[in-house]
Amino acid sequence: MEIKIKKLHPEAVVPSYAYAMDAGMDLFASEEIIVPVGGTAIVSTGIAMEIPEGYAGLIWDKSGLAVNHGLKTFGGVIDAGYRGEVKVGIRNFNSREYVIKAGNKVAQMLIQKIESPRIVVVDELSDTSRGDGGFGSSGK
Repeated sequence: MEIKIKKLHPEAVVPSYAYAMDAGMDLFASEEIIVPVGGTAIVSTGIAMEIPEGYAGLIWDKSGLAVNHGLKTFGGVIDAGYRGEVKVGIRNFNSREYVIKAGNKVAQMLIQKIESPRIVVVDELSDTSRGDGGFGSSGK
C-alpha cells in the first residue's frame, strides 16, 4: 500500500514514521501557531493526501505533547475521498500558552482498514448479558 502526499506549502514536512514498527506516522505543523491557555487551535500541516479506498487516516495525540504540555488533539478522520489539507485540532489544557513552531510534530496518523456495513433499521435488537447498561455499568 502507498499513501500519496501533495505538498500544499513549500515548507511542509512530509509525514514520516520515527521508527520502523511505529503504528502512526508523525504529522508536522507547516506554520507557527499559538494555542492559548484553555483554548483551541487548528494547525495546518501544509499537505493533502490520497488514502486508498477502504482505508481512513485516524488522527491521534503525540503522547509527549499530551503528557508534558497538556495538548490534546480532537482526533479526526481523514476519509479516502478527501483531498483537502490535513489539519489538526488541538486544545491546550495547560496553564500557559503553547507555541507550535513550523516543522514541529503535532499529531500522529494511523492508517486503518475501514468496513462500511449496510445499515438495517429493526424493531428489536438481540438480548445480551449487558443489555442497555451504559456508563459505569461494568463497575470500577
